[in-house]
Amino acid sequence: MDILTYNDRLGEHPQSWYAATAETPGPYPAATGTIKADVCVVGGGYAGLSAALHMARRGLDVVLLEASRVGSGASGRNGGQVSMGQRLEQDELETHVSMDDARMLWDLGAEAVSLVKTILSESGDDCDWRDGVIHANHRARFSDHSQKHVDHMHKVYGYDKIRYLDRDAVRHETGSEDYHSGTLDMGSGHLHPLRYAFAIARLAEAAGARLHELSRATKVETKGKPRIHTDQAVIEADHLILALNGYHNNLDHDVAHHVMPINNFIAVTAPLPSGLAAKLIPNRHAVADSRFVINYYRMSPDNRMIFGGGESYGYKFPTDIRAKVRAPMLGVYPELKDAKLDYAWGGTLGITMSRLPHFARLGPSSISIAGFSGQGVALATLAGQIAAEAVEGQAARFDLMQSLPSPRFPGGPSLRTPLLALAMTWYALRDKI
Repeated sequence: MDILTYNDRLGEHPQSWYAATAETPGPYPAATGTIKADVCVVGGGYAGLSAALHMARRGLDVVLLEASRVGSGASGRNGGQVSMGQRLEQDELETHVSMDDARMLWDLGAEAVSLVKTILSESGDDCDWRDGVIHANHRARFSDHSQKHVDHMHKVYGYDKIRYLDRDAVRHETGSEDYHSGTLDMGSGHLHPLRYAFAIARLAEAAGARLHELSRATKVETKGKPRIHTDQAVIEADHLILALNGYHNNLDHDVAHHVMPINNFIAVTAPLPSGLAAKLIPNRHAVADSRFVINYYRMSPDNRMIFGGGESYGYKFPTDIRAKVRAPMLGVYPELKDAKLDYAWGGTLGITMSRLPHFARLGPSSISIAGFSGQGVALATLAGQIAAEAVEGQAARFDLMQSLPSPRFPGGPSLRTPLLALAMTWYALRDKI
């Protein structure tokens, strides 16, 4: 199975609301012939673009290869949420690592959000940034945990931008009777993810990075000095960074055992009446709920509901993505039963068993950054900066991320699909209990 072409056509962004409301940079030329560089980056999403940007600013000669178009993968298709911390909440993270490492990981997560804001400011691009992410509990039994989580963040980490939402507060903030409690984190936020990817690309190009689209890496040699092959080029570099996340397509065997591609789906309504839009999410925060098959959503500046949800049991996108997303959307907002869905699309992200990022050394001068597990807007951006530091020999933060628990998926790539189907079936049923 070829993840890159299984659901998409190379050279095209999906027909999404994001693509319809963003000015695409480039096109950038395909790589041809023999190319020499200090660093070759494979992958034109947040992680790869951020790595290229930060290394080019350090004066390195950087070549970036993107199989399709810059930002055409998960970086240009996601829910746009930019969350503090890691994918795991701090109290759970503390059961996997030392308290000192947990604090450092929290600081890195906070720095990741700050880095996103810095890039937005430097680019000058309008990426629709807004503060605030709500975590909404669809079961009352989760309320106690949320209250304790807020208290823990206040007392242990000194983080005062998060507060508990009781039943009345969460229903006011979300406009939905589906929820019993939650939290509101004003240190987190949301943005237009494709415009943000394009902003990083423009900054990287301005810094001197050489960006190449329609330049799919077909083979990487990592045991000595890196050599990267495409159908039309060979790149000889002193260093290699693989930044492929869910679209790694098993290019590196070790990464494929640790990072599983899964699909998510988003639909966007036609503009809603202003009164209805104001009722649903009055303060324009983003929302993610407590279901394992998570619903995540927000309102666009022109009053469209951008709703992500629906499970997938294989890598082929469903024939009717609108129907796939409409069902969970109406579970949260039955008043949208007559809303027209103008756009619907799918995308592939990379998850790990631990839900923590997977950083790896593939050879003496080759590294991989992947497995952002749905928190990639911020964490992948920071990962690119950390990879750039590692290339220059400042590897302390890379080594910390590499030390995080990252077990292999049972059975490796050959059993990922059936195991995914079993897991998703089980957790979809559990969400209904």
